[in-house]
Amino acid sequence: MINHPIPPVYDDNSRILILGSFPSVASREAEFFYGHKQNRFWRVLAAVFDTDLPETTEEKKIFLIKHGIALWDVIGSCDITGSSDSSIKNAVPNDVSMILDNADIKNIYVNGKTALNYYNKYIRDKVNRDAVYLPSTSPANAAWSYEKLINAWKVIDI
Repeated sequence: MINHPIPPVYDDNSRILILGSFPSVASREAEFFYGHKQNRFWRVLAAVFDTDLPETTEEKKIFLIKHGIALWDVIGSCDITGSSDSSIKNAVPNDVSMILDNADIKNIYVNGKTALNYYNKYIRDKVNRDAVYLPSTSPANAAWSYEKLINAWKVIDI
Protein backbone atom coordinates (compact mmCIF):
# COMPACT_ATOMS: atom_id res chain seq x y z
CA MET A 1 0.00 0.00 0.00
CA ILE A 2 1.38 3.38 -1.02
CA ASN A 3 0.19 6.50 0.81
CA HIS A 4 -0.29 9.74 -1.10
CA PRO A 5 2.77 11.82 -0.18
CA ILE A 6 1.67 15.25 -1.43
CA PRO A 7 -0.60 17.56 0.58
CA PRO A 8 -3.35 19.43 -1.26
CA VAL A 9 -2.72 22.95 -2.50
CA TYR A 10 -5.50 25.43 -1.77
CA ASP A 11 -6.41 28.49 0.23
CA ASP A 12 -9.66 30.20 1.17
CA ASN A 13 -9.69 32.00 -2.20
CA SER A 14 -9.66 28.75 -4.21
CA ARG A 15 -12.71 28.60 -6.49
CA ILE A 16 -12.10 25.45 -8.49
CA LEU A 17 -10.82 22.05 -7.46
CA ILE A 18 -8.90 19.84 -9.88
CA LEU A 19 -8.49 16.22 -8.84
CA GLY A 20 -6.18 13.70 -10.43
CA SER A 21 -6.20 9.99 -9.65
CA PHE A 22 -2.95 9.22 -7.76
CA PRO A 23 0.59 10.63 -8.15
CA SER A 24 2.91 8.98 -10.64
CA VAL A 25 6.31 7.66 -9.60
CA ALA A 26 7.86 10.87 -10.97
CA SER A 27 5.43 13.02 -8.98
CA ARG A 28 6.06 11.04 -5.80
CA GLU A 29 9.80 11.48 -6.30
CA ALA A 30 9.42 15.21 -7.05
CA GLU A 31 7.03 15.48 -4.09
CA PHE A 32 4.63 17.54 -6.18
CA PHE A 33 1.81 17.05 -8.65
CA TYR A 34 2.42 16.21 -12.31
CA GLY A 35 6.17 15.77 -11.95
CA HIS A 36 6.63 13.64 -15.07
CA LYS A 37 8.24 15.84 -17.72
CA GLN A 38 5.96 14.45 -20.44
CA ASN A 39 2.75 15.16 -18.52
CA ARG A 40 1.07 18.13 -20.16
CA PHE A 41 -0.84 19.37 -17.08
CA TRP A 42 1.26 22.47 -16.37
CA ARG A 43 1.62 23.40 -20.06
CA VAL A 44 -2.13 23.05 -20.62
CA LEU A 45 -3.04 25.15 -17.57
CA ALA A 46 -0.51 27.84 -18.53
CA ALA A 47 -2.07 27.99 -22.02
CA VAL A 48 -5.65 28.05 -20.65
CA PHE A 49 -4.77 30.93 -18.32
CA ASP A 50 -2.52 32.60 -20.94
CA THR A 51 0.46 32.85 -18.62
CA ASP A 52 4.07 31.75 -18.41
CA LEU A 53 4.77 28.11 -17.67
CA PRO A 54 5.55 27.59 -13.98
CA GLU A 55 8.78 25.61 -13.66
CA THR A 56 9.60 25.08 -9.98
CA THR A 57 7.37 23.63 -7.30
CA GLU A 58 7.15 27.06 -5.69
CA GLU A 59 6.15 28.69 -9.00
CA LYS A 60 3.50 26.00 -9.49
CA LYS A 61 2.04 26.62 -6.02
CA ILE A 62 1.96 30.37 -6.65
CA PHE A 63 0.31 29.78 -10.04
CA LEU A 64 -2.43 27.63 -8.49
CA ILE A 65 -3.18 30.06 -5.66
CA LYS A 66 -3.09 33.09 -8.00
CA HIS A 67 -5.64 31.49 -10.31
CA GLY A 68 -7.96 30.23 -7.55
CA ILE A 69 -7.15 26.57 -8.19
CA ALA A 70 -7.14 23.90 -5.50
CA LEU A 71 -5.25 20.75 -6.53
CA TRP A 72 -5.25 17.25 -5.09
CA ASP A 73 -6.02 13.66 -6.02
CA VAL A 74 -9.03 11.42 -5.52
CA ILE A 75 -7.06 8.51 -4.06
CA GLY A 76 -5.25 8.80 -0.72
CA SER A 77 -3.65 5.37 -0.72
CA CYS A 78 -3.66 2.30 -2.92
CA ASP A 79 -1.69 -0.57 -4.31
CA ILE A 80 -0.25 0.50 -7.66
CA THR A 81 2.34 -0.87 -10.05
CA GLY A 82 4.61 1.96 -11.16
CA SER A 83 2.44 4.81 -12.40
CA SER A 84 -0.22 2.74 -14.12
CA ASP A 85 -3.75 3.86 -13.22
CA SER A 86 -5.07 0.57 -14.59
CA SER A 87 -3.11 -1.30 -11.91
CA ILE A 88 -4.71 0.57 -8.97
CA LYS A 89 -6.19 -1.76 -6.37
CA ASN A 90 -7.46 -1.33 -2.80
CA ALA A 91 -8.03 2.39 -3.31
CA VAL A 92 -8.82 4.52 -0.27
CA PRO A 93 -10.14 7.99 -1.17
CA ASN A 94 -8.83 11.31 0.08
CA ASP A 95 -11.21 13.38 2.21
CA VAL A 96 -11.81 16.37 -0.05
CA SER A 97 -14.20 17.90 2.49
CA MET A 98 -11.20 19.63 4.09
CA ILE A 99 -10.94 21.71 0.91
CA LEU A 100 -14.68 22.12 0.36
CA ASP A 101 -15.17 23.24 3.98
CA ASN A 102 -12.44 25.87 3.77
CA ALA A 103 -12.79 27.31 0.26
CA ASP A 104 -15.75 28.44 -1.82
CA ILE A 105 -15.27 25.83 -4.56
CA LYS A 106 -17.59 26.60 -7.49
CA ASN A 107 -16.64 23.65 -9.71
CA ILE A 108 -14.84 20.35 -9.31
CA TYR A 109 -12.89 18.96 -12.27
CA VAL A 110 -11.23 15.59 -12.67
CA ASN A 111 -8.14 14.97 -14.79
CA GLY A 112 -8.88 11.77 -16.68
CA LYS A 113 -11.27 8.83 -16.61
CA THR A 114 -9.63 7.04 -13.70
CA ALA A 115 -10.05 10.12 -11.51
CA LEU A 116 -13.66 10.42 -12.67
CA ASN A 117 -14.44 6.76 -11.95
CA TYR A 118 -12.95 6.84 -8.45
CA TYR A 119 -14.53 10.23 -7.73
CA ASN A 120 -17.96 8.91 -8.69
CA LYS A 121 -17.41 5.70 -6.72
CA TYR A 122 -16.08 7.18 -3.46
CA ILE A 123 -16.60 10.93 -3.25
CA ARG A 124 -19.53 12.26 -5.28
CA ASP A 125 -22.28 11.06 -2.97
CA LYS A 126 -20.39 12.12 0.17
CA VAL A 127 -20.03 15.72 -1.02
CA ASN A 128 -23.24 15.72 -3.11
CA ARG A 129 -21.47 17.31 -6.08
CA ASP A 130 -20.73 16.14 -9.59
CA ALA A 131 -17.31 16.59 -11.13
CA VAL A 132 -16.64 17.80 -14.66
CA TYR A 133 -14.55 15.35 -16.67
CA LEU A 134 -11.44 16.69 -18.39
CA PRO A 135 -9.35 14.48 -20.69
CA SER A 136 -6.16 13.25 -19.07
CA THR A 137 -2.98 15.26 -19.53
CA SER A 138 -0.94 12.08 -19.08
CA PRO A 139 1.48 11.16 -21.85
CA ALA A 140 -0.35 7.79 -21.91
CA ASN A 141 -3.34 9.67 -23.38
CA ALA A 142 -1.72 9.95 -26.81
CA ALA A 143 -5.10 10.22 -28.56
CA TRP A 144 -5.36 13.79 -27.28
CA SER A 145 -2.92 16.26 -28.81
CA TYR A 146 -1.68 19.22 -26.80
CA GLU A 147 -3.94 21.55 -28.83
CA LYS A 148 -7.02 19.36 -28.30
CA LEU A 149 -6.30 19.24 -24.55
CA ILE A 150 -6.07 23.02 -24.34
CA ASN A 151 -9.43 23.40 -26.09
CA ALA A 152 -11.07 20.81 -23.84
CA TRP A 153 -9.62 22.33 -20.67
CA LYS A 154 -10.89 25.81 -21.59
CA VAL A 155 -14.19 24.81 -19.95
CA ILE A 156 -12.53 25.60 -16.62
CA ASP A 157 -14.48 28.47 -15.14
CA ILE A 158 -13.56 30.26 -11.95
